[in-house]
Amino acid sequence: MKLYANVFGEGKPFLILHGFLGMGDNWKTLGKKISEKGFQVHLIDQRNHGRSPHSSEFSYNVMTDDLKMYCEEHELENVHLLGHSMGGKTVMLFAVKYPQLVDRMIVADIGPKYYPLHHQDILDGLEALDFEVLKSRGEVDKELSVYVPDQGVRMFLLKNLYWKEKGVLGLRMNLEALIRNSGEIGVELSEENTYEGNTLFLKGERSNYIMQDDEVRIKRQFYNSKIKEISGAGHWLHAENPKEFLIEVLGFVKK
Repeated sequence: MKLYANVFGEGKPFLILHGFLGMGDNWKTLGKKISEKGFQVHLIDQRNHGRSPHSSEFSYNVMTDDLKMYCEEHELENVHLLGHSMGGKTVMLFAVKYPQLVDRMIVADIGPKYYPLHHQDILDGLEALDFEVLKSRGEVDKELSVYVPDQGVRMFLLKNLYWKEKGVLGLRMNLEALIRNSGEIGVELSEENTYEGNTLFLKGERSNYIMQDDEVRIKRQFYNSKIKEISGAGHWLHAENPKEFLIEVLGFVKK
């Protein structure tokens, strides 16, 4: 599958993969700052997200194959990888399968373990949106607030809104396929999957995605990894404390 990406900057390739229901554009501000330090940044939309093609197939195996194809198409090797949440699972599996293509890897607020499904309210809210009735961003926001009270999460989701045609709103994501395959989001990366390359795991201080018990398993599967905490941040650590997040990322890849 040919993935869509926004590419800018000159230098070593630095690939960024968003989380579930997100898109590369979520990373534009941080991506620009990373590119200013001498990197060619690729903000990639994973399949069924953003401007990338839609497919009934959706799993970490096919997403890592998509990323491999992307690297081949653009003749990229020895890349830095950064993945948040779902994107973190994708880059972990990619590094396990294709270690020869990876220089340094950063995994943002996700571990290799199994995570139970916890996006149901969001998926229900998105599925309830009737674009024959809803004709403005404000109306969509109001409807979504019934299911998703957190305004920050709604703002993140509303980045998916676009005008399909004059007067008709729609969502860029392939919602039907994502709902049908939602069980794939939390699947674990088998404990047999290990990676020896330089890896940085960043976790939010207020997030429960990487707990103390999980750190033992992370070290077992990713031998050469460090785990750092981003202060005052939850799961969206790059948006909640971008300054500290950027310092940790640049410090790691500049070594």
